Amino acid sequence: MFSPSIKHLIQEKSGSFLIPASRIAFVEADNPLYHAFLILTKVKYSKIPVLDKDRKVVGLLSLAMITDKMLTNEAITTAPLDELKVKDVMQTKFDKINFVQTTLETQLHLLINNAFLPVVDDRGVFQGLLTRREWIKAFNYVVHTYDKHYESKRIK
Repeated sequence: MFSPSIKHLIQEKSGSFLIPASRIAFVEADNPLYHAFLILTKVKYSKIPVLDKDRKVVGLLSLAMITDKMLTNEAITTAPLDELKVKDVMQTKFDKINFVQTTLETQLHLLINNAFLPVVDDRGVFQGLLTRREWIKAFNYVVHTYDKHYESKRIK
């Protein structure tokens, strides 16, 4: 459990934790794998969310998952990219969060093993990503402002 003063400082930065869905590259489960391959080679993410037609997160996809399907014992081939869909290779077991239902402590614990967490609303619709990077930036803020914040409260 966070101390109240630490929790307060982290909550000051929590609005900047979310990278909104409008800024996130994603693919749909029914997209051809070829399309996903093109997207993932152009963006700088190691993994991206997979959404269904209702914009709900149904999986995660990485370039490694796609290239694994391209490798045979003898060669590298793009043939599977035309035959398979994203849903055929995506990761279907993954953590996701709803900010309203998830504590700061739970978010932090989940980010230990995940570079990012998809964030959904109460209907399960994709809202964006909570990244380990943004959490570390918030922690950095706390570390560098705690004494200042604490001293100003003590002086009053």
